Amino acid sequence: MQMLTWSDRDLELIAFRMKQGAVGLIYLDIARFQELEELRGRLFCDRVIGSMKQALSELLPEWPSIFLQRTAGDDFFLYVGMERGLADAGRYALEIGLQIKRKLERHLAGLYGPDAPDLHLGGALLGPADDKDAGKAVYDAVKRAIRDARRTDGTDGGEQEARAARFLSILERQTIESVYQPIVSFVDGRAFGYEALTRGPRGTDFQSPLELFKFAEREGFLYSLDRLAREKAIAGCAGLAREQRVFINIPAQVIHDPEFTPGRTMKLLEERGLSPHNVVFEITERCSIEDFTTAKKILQHYRNQGYQIAIDDAGAGYSSLQAIAELQPDFIKVDRSLIHNIHKDKIKEHILETFVAFADKMNIRLIAEGIEQADDLHKLMQMGVHFGQGYLLAKPAAGIGPVDEGIAEQIRRRRQLRGANGFMTVGSIVSPIRTFGPETHISEVARFFKDNESEAGAVIVSDGAPVGLVMRERLFQQLAGQYGIPLYWNRPIGKLMDRSPLIVDEHVPIDQVSQMATARETSNLYDFVIITSADRFAGVASIRAILESITQVRIEVARIANPLTGLPGNQHIQMELGRRIADNGSFSVIYADLDFFKWFNDRYGFRKGDELIQFTADVLQEASSVCGMPDDFVGHIGGDDFIVMTKSGTPHRLCEEIIRRFDAGIVAFLDPAEPGQVVDREGRPVEADRVNISLSLIICECSSTLTAEYISTAAAKLKKRAKAHTGSVYYYERIGQPVANGEGQACGQP
Repeated sequence: MQMLTWSDRDLELIAFRMKQGAVGLIYLDIARFQELEELRGRLFCDRVIGSMKQALSELLPEWPSIFLQRTAGDDFFLYVGMERGLADAGRYALEIGLQIKRKLERHLAGLYGPDAPDLHLGGALLGPADDKDAGKAVYDAVKRAIRDARRTDGTDGGEQEARAARFLSILERQTIESVYQPIVSFVDGRAFGYEALTRGPRGTDFQSPLELFKFAEREGFLYSLDRLAREKAIAGCAGLAREQRVFINIPAQVIHDPEFTPGRTMKLLEERGLSPHNVVFEITERCSIEDFTTAKKILQHYRNQGYQIAIDDAGAGYSSLQAIAELQPDFIKVDRSLIHNIHKDKIKEHILETFVAFADKMNIRLIAEGIEQADDLHKLMQMGVHFGQGYLLAKPAAGIGPVDEGIAEQIRRRRQLRGANGFMTVGSIVSPIRTFGPETHISEVARFFKDNESEAGAVIVSDGAPVGLVMRERLFQQLAGQYGIPLYWNRPIGKLMDRSPLIVDEHVPIDQVSQMATARETSNLYDFVIITSADRFAGVASIRAILESITQVRIEVARIANPLTGLPGNQHIQMELGRRIADNGSFSVIYADLDFFKWFNDRYGFRKGDELIQFTADVLQEASSVCGMPDDFVGHIGGDDFIVMTKSGTPHRLCEEIIRRFDAGIVAFLDPAEPGQVVDREGRPVEADRVNISLSLIICECSSTLTAEYISTAAAKLKKRAKAHTGSVYYYERIGQPVANGEGQACGQP
């Protein structure tokens, strides 16, 4: 190595960058340079060094973080500046060095063919603590980098070198692609978003994303591969709707990539008419997050721009529970290991129940991965999981596409089987069961029970309709009699089946079915309940499943109900609103809140305030029972905010009845002797003498574009207008079809 000296200006620059953060030193030299010089001569070696200098001058603009380059003979020194707090500074500098080394070697191979030399690569890190004596720090770093380079002979072996060349070609030619798997809403069966999945070139040893990213991590190209994958994922999002999301996988280590910045991603989104609102960064758990403090700071910067965060593989990763607690994601993706066969695994069910309860409390949405069985899908919907992903719902495809209508309809139908106020219909817990025709020999049915000890019964079906029930234990008791087998063995099962089993339609509420089931004879108390759909056999429900569902619903209703009014709270409100949207029918939403409630609370005290809130809840329920429909829903959003959902054909009359009842009853809460000056929230006097009620009526027509967010936005606009009006009043708007003349006007009692 020739003698390398640094000018005072060089040392000042390096010291300055060390104060700002870490400085990485990349060292490159020609392997076995002395042998090459003896074999090919000094002139050849000078040409090679000149070629490297020229190539470097063309390559270095690709890495703006390289702020200084110096050369001494065949030794090249590159200095990389990095921000303070970068947890993976050494990896970042090494990745840059590896890329430069590979590109230089390919450049030299193109110029000199088999005579092209290999290159050594070494590195060292200088931290903020080294800036006191920059000269000594740089000298020591150079020695460390040279020792690091000398540990290898400059070759990777034939096969490994060829594989590395193929990988580098993938990066340079950008030959990876993204496929998209829908993430399906369990409210309406539509695609809420799509997970972008990376695929390598087809027919190569890098086609599998696992092998592709594994090699990139081992060879130091993880940051570069992830940046390319992110760009490809966004580039393929043509057709993504405004309210949909694209989930982009981000290895945990990449969070510390200095080029993982909102500005770079924002530019890609703007080119395709998207915004940060459309992007969810999915933190994968292939390795654990070591520095949560830095990770939280970086991710918060993204969140401030509008991006959202998901934790992948919950329940199977290195530290997924800690990642959830520390990063507080917007979404949790539950690993397929907890989802597979959950419909018959109580341990998995109890674990997922914990996730559901936690997610509800933290306002986090759950996504179940790896759904491949219809029974698992039904169980997940019943448990309150928000979204699903898996081959049953949709396989990854080259572009953004809709969910199969058959699957979407199945989800909507399941959702419709939940009645108002959260009580499910029996169709929501239907389970499949073996069926036989009435002419099937009893011997065949007996052999089925013998071979399948877990099966407790079978249904006898004729032309698609259930005509009887056979319970395992009762059949064996009949055959165990003195003449049982000789008398029945070869006779049709219709001779021994129960001809009068309990058969109910799928839309019957579960609590009603429970009453019907427990009213049966003691000998039939635990028989299956047969469920039909449009008079056709659909499945069965066991007494255990019925009682568990009733208990679960009652516990859930009590848990999420507002403690003051006992009305359903926000979680239940969202579920009910989603269900009504999924029905694709017309309905109306009335948002109600009180004007000057803060003044009333301050004037008359919290106890009187609570009584007024309870009175308002009573008014809404009473008006709904008089002017609404039997399945109307009344919920308590919180504070003095309420919601009513109704399918009444006369929602205007319902609003007028609410205002009439409220205005008639509010006078009982006021002190006529000392009315006091009414003031607004800022304490300014207003022209009012009491608390009023403001209503926002949204009349929702059937529309494929209708969403809960759209309804909420429309109501907020009407609420603002109603608040500006004196007295109790309601404003209304019709959405889902063109607005008729006169809508949006005020109605009520000024």
